Amino acid sequence: MSVFGSLGALRDKPIPPPPENGARGYRELPIAFDGVANKEPLVALGEYGVRGENFYAQPRNPPYYTVIPGSIETLVLRQGATERLRDVNVRLAEAHLELFVFDAWRPQAVQAYFHDRWLPAELRKRKPHLSDAELAAEVQNYWAAPSNGAEAPSPHSTGGAVDLTVRWRGGDPLWMGSLFDDASPLAHTARFETEVDPEVFSFSNEEARANRRLLYWLMVENGFASNPSEWWHFSFGDQMWAKLRNEPEALYAGAAAS
Repeated sequence: MSVFGSLGALRDKPIPPPPENGARGYRELPIAFDGVANKEPLVALGEYGVRGENFYAQPRNPPYYTVIPGSIETLVLRQGATERLRDVNVRLAEAHLELFVFDAWRPQAVQAYFHDRWLPAELRKRKPHLSDAELAAEVQNYWAAPSNGAEAPSPHSTGGAVDLTVRWRGGDPLWMGSLFDDASPLAHTARFETEVDPEVFSFSNEEARANRRLLYWLMVENGFASNPSEWWHFSFGDQMWAKLRNEPEALYAGAAAS
């Protein structure tokens, strides 16, 4: 039997095409401000056995290689979302695998740095022909604008969005086919389902496809929604989650870390 055991079936299960309009317009959905879920606290992932290291708070973080202004070392998430990550880890344990988190609840200073400064500057260097509107649209594919009032919080500010991967327990991450935070179509979750030349044989592409499938199905089957533009980004309870899962409203508004 494969080292993946019963999880091997998920590595063989294709990721479905994303919704036609992806997550566009998600900030227009209502939020259940008075709901029970929105009263959930932010909790430390480590207390639930979920491991990780904040990618932005240490300099071994390609392509940045610097501590990002405003970043924090702690990894916290809403309790309901954290409990679901714990459940994913229970399934992964049968194959001696575990989740590894890059980022969870995020300060607005980090969101603003990437949305307003870093990515626009990088795109200007590489694509100087882009109009201001085209540049803004491309930035928005990978970095949500900082929170714009209580009705439209950026996903990570709610405590319901998380960036992560799968790794061998205490060891190396599985190959996913791109860097974390790669702001290009290579990061699209279903990239290796359709955008690979069938005539060009590649173990690397096949491995990335299988591992993205594994991560996708583990998370989706535990109630999360997958951001079509980023294989690492999953949401539970925020407006993006509601949009992608056709829920009538989001469960989480913006949250403040203590």
